[in-house]
Amino acid sequence: MHFLTQKIEFPDITEASADGLLAVGGDLSTERLINAYNNGIFPWFDPAEPILWWSPDPRFVLFPEDLKVSKSMKQILKKDTFKVTINKAFKAVIENCAIAKRENQHGTWITDDMIKAYLKLHELGYAKSIEVWQNDELVGGLYGIETNDSVFCGESMFAKVSNASKVGFITFIQNSNYKLIDCQLHTKHLESLGAKHISRSEFIQFL
Repeated sequence: MHFLTQKIEFPDITEASADGLLAVGGDLSTERLINAYNNGIFPWFDPAEPILWWSPDPRFVLFPEDLKVSKSMKQILKKDTFKVTINKAFKAVIENCAIAKRENQHGTWITDDMIKAYLKLHELGYAKSIEVWQNDELVGGLYGIETNDSVFCGESMFAKVSNASKVGFITFIQNSNYKLIDCQLHTKHLESLGAKHISRSEFIQFL
Protein backbone atom coordinates (compact mmCIF):
# COMPACT_ATOMS: atom_id res chain seq x y z
CA MET A 1 0.00 0.00 0.00
CA HIS A 2 1.37 3.41 -0.98
CA PHE A 3 0.83 6.33 1.38
CA LEU A 4 1.11 9.75 -0.24
CA THR A 5 3.07 12.65 1.21
CA GLN A 6 2.80 16.38 0.54
CA LYS A 7 4.82 15.86 -2.62
CA ILE A 8 2.61 15.85 -5.71
CA GLU A 9 3.37 12.42 -7.12
CA PHE A 10 1.79 8.99 -7.44
CA PRO A 11 3.31 5.51 -7.67
CA ASP A 12 3.29 3.84 -11.08
CA ILE A 13 -0.27 2.78 -11.92
CA THR A 14 0.88 -0.79 -12.54
CA GLU A 15 1.40 -1.03 -8.77
CA ALA A 16 -2.35 -0.77 -8.10
CA SER A 17 -4.03 -3.69 -6.34
CA ALA A 18 -6.22 -6.19 -8.18
CA ASP A 19 -9.29 -4.03 -7.52
CA GLY A 20 -7.53 -0.88 -8.69
CA LEU A 21 -6.55 0.78 -5.40
CA LEU A 22 -3.27 2.61 -5.97
CA ALA A 23 -2.61 4.93 -3.02
CA VAL A 24 -3.94 6.40 0.21
CA GLY A 25 -3.75 9.92 1.61
CA GLY A 26 -2.54 13.17 0.14
CA ASP A 27 -5.01 15.95 -0.47
CA LEU A 28 -7.53 17.23 -3.00
CA SER A 29 -5.45 20.16 -4.18
CA THR A 30 -5.93 21.33 -7.75
CA GLU A 31 -2.37 20.35 -8.68
CA ARG A 32 -2.75 16.82 -7.30
CA LEU A 33 -6.14 16.24 -8.91
CA ILE A 34 -4.93 17.40 -12.33
CA ASN A 35 -1.86 15.21 -11.99
CA ALA A 36 -4.07 12.27 -11.06
CA TYR A 37 -6.51 12.58 -13.96
CA ASN A 38 -3.70 13.11 -16.46
CA ASN A 39 -2.27 9.77 -15.34
CA GLY A 40 -5.49 7.75 -15.27
CA ILE A 41 -6.06 8.06 -11.52
CA PHE A 42 -9.15 9.27 -9.66
CA PRO A 43 -10.20 9.73 -6.00
CA TRP A 44 -13.09 7.72 -4.58
CA PHE A 45 -13.71 7.17 -0.88
CA ASP A 46 -16.31 7.26 1.88
CA PRO A 47 -16.40 10.26 4.26
CA ALA A 48 -15.07 8.11 7.13
CA GLU A 49 -12.10 6.93 5.07
CA PRO A 50 -8.83 8.65 4.15
CA ILE A 51 -8.55 9.76 0.51
CA LEU A 52 -8.29 6.68 -1.71
CA TRP A 53 -6.83 6.87 -5.23
CA TRP A 54 -7.79 4.36 -7.93
CA SER A 55 -6.57 3.19 -11.32
CA PRO A 56 -8.57 0.06 -12.22
CA ASP A 57 -7.60 -2.45 -14.87
CA PRO A 58 -9.62 -2.99 -16.98
CA ARG A 59 -11.14 0.46 -17.38
CA PHE A 60 -14.82 1.03 -18.18
CA VAL A 61 -15.15 3.49 -21.07
CA LEU A 62 -17.48 4.61 -23.84
CA PHE A 63 -16.34 5.32 -27.37
CA PRO A 64 -18.79 7.91 -28.78
CA GLU A 65 -19.21 5.89 -31.99
CA ASP A 66 -20.47 2.98 -29.86
CA LEU A 67 -23.20 5.03 -28.18
CA LYS A 68 -26.48 3.12 -28.14
CA VAL A 69 -29.70 5.14 -28.24
CA SER A 70 -32.89 3.11 -27.96
CA LYS A 71 -35.94 3.83 -30.12
CA SER A 72 -37.87 5.08 -27.10
CA MET A 73 -34.97 7.36 -26.19
CA LYS A 74 -34.83 8.75 -29.71
CA GLN A 75 -38.51 9.66 -29.41
CA ILE A 76 -37.87 11.46 -26.11
CA LEU A 77 -35.00 13.41 -27.66
CA LYS A 78 -37.19 14.44 -30.61
CA LYS A 79 -39.90 15.81 -28.32
CA ASP A 80 -37.58 18.49 -26.92
CA THR A 81 -39.08 17.94 -23.46
CA PHE A 82 -35.72 18.80 -21.95
CA LYS A 83 -33.22 21.58 -22.53
CA VAL A 84 -29.53 20.69 -22.19
CA THR A 85 -26.83 23.24 -21.33
CA ILE A 86 -23.13 23.12 -20.46
CA ASN A 87 -21.44 24.90 -17.54
CA LYS A 88 -24.50 26.91 -16.56
CA ALA A 89 -24.95 25.51 -13.03
CA PHE A 90 -21.91 23.46 -12.01
CA LYS A 91 -22.38 23.97 -8.27
CA ALA A 92 -26.03 22.93 -8.41
CA VAL A 93 -25.17 19.82 -10.44
CA ILE A 94 -22.44 18.54 -8.13
CA GLU A 95 -24.56 19.28 -5.04
CA ASN A 96 -27.47 17.31 -6.53
CA CYS A 97 -25.14 14.45 -7.40
CA ALA A 98 -23.99 14.42 -3.77
CA ILE A 99 -27.50 13.91 -2.40
CA ALA A 100 -28.83 11.59 -5.10
CA LYS A 101 -29.96 8.23 -3.74
CA ARG A 102 -28.23 5.27 -5.41
CA GLU A 103 -28.93 1.56 -5.33
CA ASN A 104 -26.77 -0.40 -2.87
CA GLN A 105 -25.07 2.78 -1.68
CA HIS A 106 -25.42 4.41 1.72
CA GLY A 107 -24.47 8.07 2.00
CA THR A 108 -22.27 9.83 -0.54
CA TRP A 109 -18.63 9.90 -1.57
CA ILE A 110 -19.03 13.51 -2.77
CA THR A 111 -18.03 15.21 0.47
CA ASP A 112 -17.95 18.96 1.13
CA ASP A 113 -14.19 18.89 0.52
CA MET A 114 -14.75 17.15 -2.81
CA ILE A 115 -17.30 19.77 -3.82
CA LYS A 116 -14.91 22.60 -2.96
CA ALA A 117 -12.08 20.93 -4.86
CA TYR A 118 -14.11 20.36 -8.01
CA LEU A 119 -15.60 23.84 -7.90
CA LYS A 120 -12.04 25.14 -8.08
CA LEU A 121 -11.32 22.81 -11.00
CA HIS A 122 -14.42 24.17 -12.69
CA GLU A 123 -13.30 27.76 -12.17
CA LEU A 124 -9.99 26.86 -13.81
CA GLY A 125 -11.70 25.25 -16.79
CA TYR A 126 -10.92 21.60 -16.03
CA ALA A 127 -14.30 20.47 -14.70
CA LYS A 128 -17.48 20.64 -16.79
CA SER A 129 -21.13 20.28 -15.93
CA ILE A 130 -24.00 19.29 -18.19
CA GLU A 131 -27.40 20.49 -17.02
CA VAL A 132 -30.82 19.19 -17.99
CA TRP A 133 -33.77 21.53 -17.57
CA GLN A 134 -37.52 21.05 -17.71
CA ASN A 135 -39.73 24.14 -17.49
CA ASP A 136 -36.69 26.13 -16.28
CA GLU A 137 -36.13 23.68 -13.40
CA LEU A 138 -32.89 21.71 -13.07
CA VAL A 139 -34.04 18.07 -13.25
CA GLY A 140 -30.84 16.24 -14.14
CA GLY A 141 -27.20 16.54 -14.99
CA LEU A 142 -23.68 15.22 -14.79
CA TYR A 143 -20.16 16.52 -14.29
CA GLY A 144 -16.62 15.43 -15.00
CA ILE A 145 -13.06 16.37 -15.86
CA GLU A 146 -11.68 17.18 -19.28
CA THR A 147 -8.10 15.91 -19.37
CA ASN A 148 -7.42 16.95 -22.96
CA ASP A 149 -9.31 17.40 -26.21
CA SER A 150 -9.73 13.62 -26.50
CA VAL A 151 -10.91 12.40 -23.10
CA PHE A 152 -13.74 13.39 -20.74
CA CYS A 153 -13.71 11.65 -17.35
CA GLY A 154 -17.28 11.36 -16.11
CA GLU A 155 -17.66 11.59 -12.34
CA SER A 156 -21.32 11.45 -11.38
CA MET A 157 -24.85 12.12 -12.61
CA PHE A 158 -28.29 12.64 -11.14
CA ALA A 159 -31.91 12.72 -12.29
CA LYS A 160 -34.98 14.07 -10.55
CA VAL A 161 -37.30 12.92 -13.34
CA SER A 162 -37.12 9.83 -15.54
CA ASN A 163 -34.58 9.93 -18.39
CA ALA A 164 -33.24 13.38 -17.49
CA SER A 165 -29.61 12.38 -16.90
CA LYS A 166 -29.70 10.02 -19.87
CA VAL A 167 -30.84 12.87 -22.14
CA GLY A 168 -27.99 15.02 -20.85
CA PHE A 169 -25.40 12.27 -21.29
CA ILE A 170 -26.50 11.34 -24.81
CA THR A 171 -26.84 14.94 -25.99
CA PHE A 172 -23.43 15.84 -24.58
CA ILE A 173 -21.71 12.94 -26.33
CA GLN A 174 -23.47 13.51 -29.65
CA ASN A 175 -22.39 17.16 -29.65
CA SER A 176 -18.79 16.72 -28.50
CA ASN A 177 -15.58 15.71 -30.26
CA TYR A 178 -14.12 13.45 -27.57
CA LYS A 179 -12.54 10.19 -28.65
CA LEU A 180 -13.29 8.55 -25.32
CA ILE A 181 -15.59 8.98 -22.32
CA ASP A 182 -14.05 7.56 -19.14
CA CYS A 183 -16.77 5.87 -17.08
CA GLN A 184 -14.21 4.53 -14.57
CA LEU A 185 -16.17 1.59 -13.13
CA HIS A 186 -18.82 -0.71 -14.58
CA THR A 187 -22.53 0.08 -14.23
CA LYS A 188 -25.39 -1.66 -16.02
CA HIS A 189 -26.84 1.75 -16.93
CA LEU A 190 -23.73 2.84 -18.84
CA GLU A 191 -23.26 -0.63 -20.33
CA SER A 192 -26.75 -0.30 -21.84
CA LEU A 193 -25.57 2.91 -23.52
CA GLY A 194 -22.58 1.18 -25.12
CA ALA A 195 -19.80 1.42 -22.54
CA LYS A 196 -17.32 -1.45 -22.31
CA HIS A 197 -14.06 -2.51 -20.69
CA ILE A 198 -10.66 -1.85 -22.23
CA SER A 199 -7.23 -2.49 -20.75
CA ARG A 200 -5.71 0.20 -18.57
CA SER A 201 -2.72 0.45 -20.90
CA GLU A 202 -5.03 1.16 -23.86
CA PHE A 203 -6.87 3.78 -21.82
CA ILE A 204 -3.62 5.52 -20.85
CA GLN A 205 -2.73 5.91 -24.53
CA PHE A 206 -5.69 8.28 -24.93
CA LEU A 207 -4.37 10.47 -22.11
